[in-house]
Order: sequence, then structure tokens, then C-alpha cells
Amino acid sequence: MELILASQSPRRRELLERMGIRPFRVCSPGVDEDLGEELPPAELVCRLSTRKAEAVQAKAGPDALIIAADTVVALDGAILGKPRDEREAFKMLSALSGCRHQVYTGVTVLWGSRRRTEHEVTDVTFRALEEGEIEDYISTKEPMDKAGAYGIQGLGALFVEGIQGDYYNVMGLPVCRLGRMLDGLGLHCMRRAAGRG
Repeated sequence: MELILASQSPRRRELLERMGIRPFRVCSPGVDEDLGEELPPAELVCRLSTRKAEAVQAKAGPDALIIAADTVVALDGAILGKPRDEREAFKMLSALSGCRHQVYTGVTVLWGSRRRTEHEVTDVTFRALEEGEIEDYISTKEPMDKAGAYGIQGLGALFVEGIQGDYYNVMGLPVCRLGRMLDGLGLHCMRRAAGRG
């Protein structure tokens, strides 16, 4: 069985390795992420993770086990994806300042005809931010490829006052949920890490 991560995200690669899921191959799904309709965040991330997994399965064949994920940030139900430019990053971070928001990640696992799609949601609270520190953060370029314009595993952690839920979900892969999904398919991460499966 070949394991494939349908994502170019270095954070997701790192988290899969931490889960003991080795070896695996990375394959970019190369899909259009515009579904052409407005959906609630949980439904959106589930549909997009499924679309990514199916695109990679079409290239890899039915025997591969494919893991795909999609993450968005939502503030009062409005979805904040990756910023298109620095101005949009500033607008997103200003909106998140002093507020609680949600991070949603949809995860799909495809293995032959077996398919599981679930989502995780984590509440994150930002402290009040000053304009100057938002500008400084944007100048590091860290926000530009991240949903909601911040990375909790990097300098963005300086803005996070509190978190309720799965920290790794905010990084882009809900490790605990994915582990249970894989267990349900007969792929036991702990057993593999211990060299017994």
C-alpha cells in the first residue's frame, strides 16, 4: 500500500511524520478551490478535501491510501482564506484583532472504495493588535500563504491569547481526528510507529 498526502503544505507533511505515518509521497491535487457557491465553513472544507483526495486518487490508482485536507478561518461565519495581497492580509488581521474566531479543517481519507470525510473546529482568540505590529508581521511574509493570514506555529503565535480545541487543527491537520479515522480503516498509527504494523 502506498500512502499519499494530497497537499504541498510543509506543515501537513511535518504533522504526518509526527504521527508515525512513514513513508509517504506528496502529490499536489491541483484542483480549483472555488466551488461556485457559498457554503458553511464545515461543509466547504469537507467538500474541498474530498475534491483534493479524488483528484489525487485519479492519478495514483485505487490501491493508494490518500489523505487530503483543507483549512479555513471563519470570523462570525465569514470565511477568511489565504490573503491575495498585503492589503487583504492587513484587513484580515485587523478583523481578527481582539476577537474569537474558528479554524475549520476538513479531512478526507480514500483507500480503494473506502472513504471517510470529517471536519474539526478549533476556537482561537487573538489579543488586541496594534497597526504597527500587524504591518511588521506582514513584512515577514509569513501571513501570505495561510488561511486567515497567520500561522500559529510561527510568529503568529504572538497574537494568540487563547485556544480551545485541537492545536494541530489550527496548523492545518487535526492529528487526533485523523488518527481515529485511520484506525477505523485498519491503519494504526501508534502500532506502525512502534514497528508492529
